[in-house]
Amino acid sequence: MAPASKNIVEGAVCAVIGVALGLFTEDVHIPVFTLTKVGVVLIAIGGIQLLYGVYQAFSARSVE
Repeated sequence: MAPASKNIVEGAVCAVIGVALGLFTEDVHIPVFTLTKVGVVLIAIGGIQLLYGVYQAFSARSVE
């Protein structure tokens, strides 16, 4: 798998998991942190990784 497509897939999966945590874990309370905040962090990381994968894909096309 090419690095660009790998980053796009990983970013999308991470963002989807973050959205699921953000939507469905409001009532779950654990001592250290809330799962809703973990979901927000995963959305941010997934979005950054997704954008980087798109950047890699377009920069590889412009070189060829």
